[in-house]
Amino acid sequence: MAVDHYENFPVASRLMPAAIRQDVVNLYRFARFADDIADEGQDTPAQRLQKLRLLHLAVNSMALSNDSPATPPFSDSQIDIICRPLAATVKRHQLPISLLSDLLSAFEQDIQIQRYPNNQALLDYCSRSANPIGRLMLRLFKHHSPQGNQQSDQICTALQLINFLQDIAIDLKKGRIYIPQDDMLKFGVTEADLASGKMSKDLQRLMQHRVEECRNLLKSGQPLGRALSGRIGLELRLIIQGGQRVLEKIESVQYDIFKQRPTLKTFDWLLIFWRAI
Repeated sequence: MAVDHYENFPVASRLMPAAIRQDVVNLYRFARFADDIADEGQDTPAQRLQKLRLLHLAVNSMALSNDSPATPPFSDSQIDIICRPLAATVKRHQLPISLLSDLLSAFEQDIQIQRYPNNQALLDYCSRSANPIGRLMLRLFKHHSPQGNQQSDQICTALQLINFLQDIAIDLKKGRIYIPQDDMLKFGVTEADLASGKMSKDLQRLMQHRVEECRNLLKSGQPLGRALSGRIGLELRLIIQGGQRVLEKIESVQYDIFKQRPTLKTFDWLLIFWRAI
């Protein structure tokens, strides 16, 4: 899928069966649209929240019209463009509306909360900002189960946390810090240290600690990539190896993401594919 935003991980790649590729695109566009409401443009926080609430209403109307063969109309034209095909996907695959609502609640939280006191609070955010995507994908492939959902959550949370590590400088410009405050205190890192854009010994140790947490989460979810056969298994292994590779690139620059934001290039994707195979 061609997308307007840089993505480190595959989105509706050609590995996806043609039968569900458009459904993946519909879910992605919804998530990206909602994320952009929270992050992009010149709207005030109140305006952003109002737009997300309109999106909430549109999502809820999908549940109300689940027994109807017609796709419900949506009052806002932009929301209609995004939600009309999504509603068809929701009906076709009987996707839980609660997972879409969880995503929206995370985007609302981005507007209202900029600091996280501890890892538990950050993981709660990830449970709504990242984990629903994995669970929705498992449902598209008809492979959801309690164990599969748990392993998917571990993978998705890891990918979200990796993204936070990549984007420390970018998030700071938005007034957000996605490193737990108690971890910063434990390693002697202040907000001023982050804002300086300079890598210190204390910040290096903090980054190393966070990288190891991400790696352990990926390893915990890794059995799901081997348990699932065919395209979804390969796609998932590619995503896991993509996350592992980003962590390696963070380590290769001694955790100094201020000088160079880790991105995946052609060689990296060849290596990822080889590892996934």
